[in-house]
Amino acid sequence: MGYRKNLRIVCGSLKDKGSLIKTVLSSKPHKSAVRCVILRATTHGSSSPPSNHRIAAVISLGLESKTEACSCIQALMDRLHSTSDALVALKCLYTIHNIIGKGFFILKDQLSMYEYFGGRNFLKLLMFRDDLDPETREMSKWVRWYAAILEQNLVVSKVLGCHLYSKRAKNVIGKEKDNISSSLNSDLLNDIDALVEFACQVGDLPDSLHLQRKSLVYEIVRSIGEDYRLVQREIGTRVAELEARMISLSSSEWTQFLNSLTKFEDCKEGISLLFRNRNRNDELWDLVKETKAKLVAVMKDRGNDGKRTLVVRLLQRTSRAS
Repeated sequence: MGYRKNLRIVCGSLKDKGSLIKTVLSSKPHKSAVRCVILRATTHGSSSPPSNHRIAAVISLGLESKTEACSCIQALMDRLHSTSDALVALKCLYTIHNIIGKGFFILKDQLSMYEYFGGRNFLKLLMFRDDLDPETREMSKWVRWYAAILEQNLVVSKVLGCHLYSKRAKNVIGKEKDNISSSLNSDLLNDIDALVEFACQVGDLPDSLHLQRKSLVYEIVRSIGEDYRLVQREIGTRVAELEARMISLSSSEWTQFLNSLTKFEDCKEGISLLFRNRNRNDELWDLVKETKAKLVAVMKDRGNDGKRTLVVRLLQRTSRAS
């Protein structure tokens, strides 16, 4: 490990301790307690993910009140946007990911407010770059990649009307199938667009896959793999439903459906590289391939029918004119 990196670790640790002391001595004890929890979960130096009890401490901040939940998200965002350290940024994002997956509704609601007011790139990490050394520059790519996935995760939740994680229970899955069967074609197509965009963000991964040897990056990839399994299921149920309704789709809906399936297939290679053939779900890829083939066949048939109809009309006009 280089001198500059060692120096950063030492300075970062001292900075964390100084921040904790300053926070404890703050004149606002309620907010200071919240900030201490966030600081301890996102320390400098270590490339390990925050421990389970640190994450649990953050999530518990959403139990007491809306004010406490608001302070928690504000402190976490302040920490994320004030750091230039890739490891600290990844820990902040990992903490946000755990809030999305395990947090109480009031905490998720405060996080969604940032997405509502901040827009699609509400985490504002598109330009993040840690220039300490070549490895931190590579880690910066993982920061930008992870942020984009979390942003799309919340977009998916908004489009579907509930968080992905709320659909794990069997009784919820049964209700979900009933809801899908009664949904409009346009709603199902919009759902698929958002879900496929999530898959594309996952597949647009950094080329420094060797950094998965770091336990923090490894844990991040594992967590995203869990999300992706849920996304696969949601895509599969909607593709199957629209396949059954194929004849009732309009031309514009065919085009949208076909474009989404093609886009999904295009990100397959990147996803396979990331998960090393885990989460393969061959049944889903077979369904996508078969549905695409049927779509193309139906579109050709309708195109030929349209041409035949046009010829008949022209012949009728000609006979009338004569």
